[in-house]
Amino acid sequence: MPAADERRETAEQLALTLSEHGMQRMAARVLAAAIFAEQPTLTQGELTEELAVSTGAVSGAITMLTSVGLLERVPAAGSRRDHYRLRDDAWARLFSRQNEVVEAMLRMARHGVEITSDEGHARPRLEEMRDFYEFMIGEFPALIERWQQQRAAKGR
Repeated sequence: MPAADERRETAEQLALTLSEHGMQRMAARVLAAAIFAEQPTLTQGELTEELAVSTGAVSGAITMLTSVGLLERVPAAGSRRDHYRLRDDAWARLFSRQNEVVEAMLRMARHGVEITSDEGHARPRLEEMRDFYEFMIGEFPALIERWQQQRAAKGR
């Protein structure tokens, strides 16, 4: 199998794995395409062509992936189109306070604790959820610092 075909097949396998574990299918495909891209950036049109899907599907996936910090829009000299790339710090950002999903889950857990009865079954579940997200968010900075130190030691 030629290298480009093998790369596409492996990207699709990654996308399938991501979608099997909860990521929206189109977001998973766009993310995998960005990871396996040989060029530094991709336009929405290039992603649409690469994945043979609608512009709207790619647009929604880009919105989701930028909101969680995996993709970023970058300037491209001489181009009137938006260009996107996998963030250099994508994986650390996914597990940081900057991840809107983690913050939203914590906010919802806190709110749920406020509005549920001390006597009911929901409150303990919501307290556990709140405590988990507060703990994880508190641990992220030290964990990410260790990751950045390891990256720097490898020269990245």
